[in-house]
Amino acid sequence: MSRIGLKPITIPSGVEVKLSDGQVTVKGPKGEMSSPLLDGIQAELNGNELQLRCDDMSNKRKKSFFGLCRALIANNVIGVSKGFEKVLELRGVGYRAQAQGRKLVLSLGFSHPVEYALPDGVDAKVEQSKIVLSGMDKQQVGQVAAEIRAFRPPEPYKGKGIRYADEYVAMKEGKKA
Repeated sequence: MSRIGLKPITIPSGVEVKLSDGQVTVKGPKGEMSSPLLDGIQAELNGNELQLRCDDMSNKRKKSFFGLCRALIANNVIGVSKGFEKVLELRGVGYRAQAQGRKLVLSLGFSHPVEYALPDGVDAKVEQSKIVLSGMDKQQVGQVAAEIRAFRPPEPYKGKGIRYADEYVAMKEGKKA
């Protein structure tokens, strides 16, 4: 039995949920998002709680999609009410970032600055050696953070590079003389 799928989704005040055939649309102060309901999964709205039901819990595929649908809808509810945020840290001498409109200009020790165009729905703020990415779509914010980190992942000897704020990098000992 999917334990995640059985949990009800609490709808905060200011968020509106619409159920249509095979689709759950969530509207809030930050915008509007929608998620599909896959075959065999129904949604039921009771006051400020949304409950999902699966018609065949013996089918492993339907059971896993049941939990997936619940997680996607819960992320939409959080996204349109509070939003999601990822923080990246720049570590290294001369590593800097600047936000120029919808573009992020990174100085990462290469011979040229790296320019990254931010997609619609993701905003970036630069605070000293931190880049704060925010948006209402959890997947998109995480993807942008991963793409920026991929320009210069942290290396294990000095720890230089771009890392997530809560990331632990296992440091290696260098050569012995």
